[in-house]
Parts: sequence; C-alpha cells; structure tokens
Amino acid sequence: MGQLRQKMISDLQLRRYAPSTSEQYVACVWSFHMRPPTELDERDVRRFLLRFVLERKVGAATQKMHVAGIKFLYTLGRPEVVAGIPWPKVRQKLPDILSGTEVDKLLASLESTTYRAIAMTAYAVGLRVNEVCALETGDIDPKRKVIPIRHGKGGRDRYVPLPERVHFVLREYWKAVRPKGPQLFPGREPGTCVSHAAVRANLKTGAVKARITKRVTPHVMRHYAELGKRHSFATHLLESGTQLLVIQVLLGHNTIKTTTRYALRAGLGLPVPEKLSPTPRGA
Repeated sequence: MGQLRQKMISDLQLRRYAPSTSEQYVACVWSFHMRPPTELDERDVRRFLLRFVLERKVGAATQKMHVAGIKFLYTLGRPEVVAGIPWPKVRQKLPDILSGTEVDKLLASLESTTYRAIAMTAYAVGLRVNEVCALETGDIDPKRKVIPIRHGKGGRDRYVPLPERVHFVLREYWKAVRPKGPQLFPGREPGTCVSHAAVRANLKTGAVKARITKRVTPHVMRHYAELGKRHSFATHLLESGTQLLVIQVLLGHNTIKTTTRYALRAGLGLPVPEKLSPTPRGA
C-alpha cells in the first residue's frame, strides 16, 4: 500500500496537479481502500460510493472529488475497473449576493489592515483566494496598471488590471505593514504567504461583526457585489462592453461556458452557446 500511495503522489506531481488537489485525491483514495486495490473490482468501487452517498449523505461535490481520486488511482494500472463509474451531477447553486452597503460594512469590520487589503483586492480585481494570497510585492505594476497572476488555476498565467483604488489600498497597506520578504501578504513562517484558512476565518468574523447573515467567502468577494447592484466583477465588464472572451482570460476560466454562467447568474439573460466544451471540474 505504501508503494502504491507513493506512486500515486509521484504521478500527480509529474502531471503537475496542484498540491491542494493532490492532497485531496490521496485523502479520498485512502478513505476508500479497505483492501489492496488489486483485490477490488468495479462492484467494490460502486458499493463504496453508494454507501458514501446513502449512509454518509455526502454532497455531490464531495462525491465527485472521491470519484476523481479513485479514477486517477486506477489509471495507474487497472483503468477498466473504473471505466463505467459515472460522474455525479453537481448542482450549480446560486451564491449569496452582497449589496454595496454590505460590502462596505464588511470591509470596515475587518480590523486587520492585511485582511482588509486582501478582501479589497479579491473583490475589486476578481482574484481567487490562492491568487491574492500568493501575490508578491514586485507584482504590483502601477505604471502599466496590471498585476501578473502566476500559477493560476490549471497552471495558467494571466494579467489582470490594477484599479487605482486597489493600488491606493495596497500602497497604504505596504506603508503600514512593511512586509519584509517577497510575499506581499506574508504568513507567520518566513518565506510563506498568509493561509487561505486565515482569510476565510477573518471574512467570517468580519461578517458576524457587520451583522451580515449571508454566507461570506473569498469566492463571493471575487465575483459579487458593488454599489448595491447585483453585479459581479465579470458582469461589470460585460455592461461596459467588454467581450466575454476577454473576461474569460481576466478571470482565468478554462472555458467561456464558465464565464457565461456567471453572467446568467447575475441576471443578464445571456444565452449559453450550445457547442461549448464541458465546464472544467471545480471551476
């Protein structure tokens, strides 16, 4: 079992899966194996997944992660075992939408200068939590008014615009905190950046303090709310005449279908093109 585990980890690294994805896949697989995988067939896999869904009552997203991990494991030697295992249909839920007033209250409730700057950047620029946490001081380019995003989701690099208000907030943050290392938002240990968990925890605490009952996460800050309108970062650009393909690049989406879905959620009523590649997992 130890050798198989190490082989799976090595293959995940060779295929350049994100560290977080690799950890999740390995954890999912080892919650599944009661016997060596060489002794398990498709019926065993199906039995496990059914028990997982019916008895433990896990959500579709968790089930999908386990299916992905198990399928990856069996591609290392016995792909026929999992060839017939179906992918679960994950319902696309509408996230809570914050009003402009709620965003203002939330930002004001964040006592930490660091987390206020992180939240403002994620919200105004449309960054994922890992992307904003990994920013370095040299990434801020006020002359060209862009921020390079390296190693985004799926290993894709891109540039995003640097709004003047975000540059002002980051400049004031730098004056107050004076981060010593290359990390713009350093963690407790030298050479590390602030953790995703810490960002989520501070947003949650800030939401409670601001008496916001909606679920507040970095993803909500990435996509939703400004000036009391039900608009996202993507739909603000759409309304100003920016093409979907440009917004797809700015948000780092693998397919335009994902970008279109955000526009539909915001109520723009845009049609989803029929001939589009499938939405990537976990977009």
